[in-house]
Amino acid sequence: MCGIAGILTVNQYQEQLEQTIQQMQIALRHRGPDDAGIFIAPERQAALAHTRLSILDLSSAGHQPMSTPDGRYWITFNGEIYNFQQLRRDLIAQGEKFNSQTDTEVILKLYQRLGNICVQYLRGMFAFAIWDDFEKTCFLARDPLGIKPLYYWKSGSTFIFASELRAILASRLPAVNLSMEGLYGYLISGSVPEPHTLIEGVYCLNAGHYLHWQADQLTQKQYWQIDFTPEKISLEQARDKVRTALIDSIKHHFVSDVPVGVFLSGGIDSTTVVSLARQTQTGTLKTYSIGFEESEWNEGETASKIAHTFDTQHREYIITSSLGKSLFTGFLETIDQPSVDGFNTFCVSKLAHEDGTKVVLSGLGGDELFGGYGSFQKIPQMVRLGRKIKALYPLNIGIGMGLEYWGKSPQIRRIGDFLQDVPDTKAAYRSFRGIFSHQEARKIANQYLPEQDLPLRHSQHQAMSLPSLEDEVSLLEISGYMRNQLLRDSDVMSMSWGLELRVPLVDRVLLETIASIPSSLRLMPKKKLLIESVPELPSWVTNQQKRGFSFPFQEWIKDEWHECFTGMNAAKDIHLGLWYRRWSLALLKYWWEEVSK
Repeated sequence: MCGIAGILTVNQYQEQLEQTIQQMQIALRHRGPDDAGIFIAPERQAALAHTRLSILDLSSAGHQPMSTPDGRYWITFNGEIYNFQQLRRDLIAQGEKFNSQTDTEVILKLYQRLGNICVQYLRGMFAFAIWDDFEKTCFLARDPLGIKPLYYWKSGSTFIFASELRAILASRLPAVNLSMEGLYGYLISGSVPEPHTLIEGVYCLNAGHYLHWQADQLTQKQYWQIDFTPEKISLEQARDKVRTALIDSIKHHFVSDVPVGVFLSGGIDSTTVVSLARQTQTGTLKTYSIGFEESEWNEGETASKIAHTFDTQHREYIITSSLGKSLFTGFLETIDQPSVDGFNTFCVSKLAHEDGTKVVLSGLGGDELFGGYGSFQKIPQMVRLGRKIKALYPLNIGIGMGLEYWGKSPQIRRIGDFLQDVPDTKAAYRSFRGIFSHQEARKIANQYLPEQDLPLRHSQHQAMSLPSLEDEVSLLEISGYMRNQLLRDSDVMSMSWGLELRVPLVDRVLLETIASIPSSLRLMPKKKLLIESVPELPSWVTNQQKRGFSFPFQEWIKDEWHECFTGMNAAKDIHLGLWYRRWSLALLKYWWEEVSK
């Protein structure tokens, strides 16, 4: 995994290409401490940068940007392609010759032969750009599930892109103004929803999409989407299908020329990864976990017991309130965009890095694919109830307004929000997952952008039409909370420590395989299908109450961390008693002060 950046232009900024691309590369140095390279096209219409974390083919043959022998195509690539060895063999059978053992060269050769459709053959996580120095065009693509980010900005004939927003800003080309869409989305959900960012004019390429740049023309196309069309299948067949697909994914995610470890939280998903890794891997397996002094939050004992059961070399990092506070400053300096998550990954990544590990697997994604969240039961209930209440129109609007304006708790205010909206899955999801209500978000946004029009209530969104409400929740969890928050934070926080984080439960082939299992089986409560597909899971893991990989922030912020979360200047009627509300405003304030200097 690495950092990539680039500048494409027809007749602007040619005289400062070297300086600008170097500034962008420096901003990504933490993502690739092993090597770095820059390519500037002879006619100065393109500049590509790369910082390398060496995982496959550790030799200099893996240096990027990499070109075809004739110098026509140049690539800068971030990610891992897990089926590259098979693709490489297929290309060799067709007469191709290779100069390295890298997946980068496979992508380059594949694009040379197939053009845009090369992305259909790639299994993995990726964001890359390929410059055609003959046609003066550039092809950029992001993986189907959005594991790897790709940000961009366009003005006139100039287009810049990078792995992180900070590198876009390091170019000093975009004006640093807040985006109302990004700000409002952040306040509503706790993370910035793609394709927006917090900076006006800077966007994140949607997952499963590619871009084609030529002169000042930019075209975007979706090449992949989830298909939940159900098939007739028995529970036993579903179990076999899930198990086979899981083992296959985990086997592929261990492809590496350096040792691979596992983040072990003590829950079902990370234990699934460890238990199936023991089915596919031999030798030492390192695992890492976080523990706390507060017993109600501490899963360290469970993680240690799992490690012993599956014979892993385990390390635990005990985070006290004092230690967490001392790490918080470094965490703040690491954030690319604020969110209400990320500190846990920052801490456990530090542990793995200090142990000399460069690649880790995470159980992220299991809840979204197998129905592990309460949202899978609550949101369908909200939708059905909302549809009944809508029949009382306009009484439902009046009730909703009353709850939103005078509700005593944030949850009640968000329910009031929902009652005024279209009673569909998206509105219910926004209410269930929300941080601030619509009116609260408008008030806070107005403090930052007092001259701009405030957003209207999101009632004009495109309706969903999937086989079941539960499928709709699954899609929203995958494309919302998982992509905009969990995956994005996992990328930034792990890369801040020069660590590649892989997510075998967020795999295109795995998802394509299990998506056809009807939601009545795939999304059975408490991840029953996943548990029955992995009988190696100990009962003392599967029967424990779900807690998630969380910190005791509510207690810490009231006590030792209090001084870190003051001066938010929120309106008096916006309650900040819950830690995640105070956290979201504090991180936004810090981030904006830093980027607007």
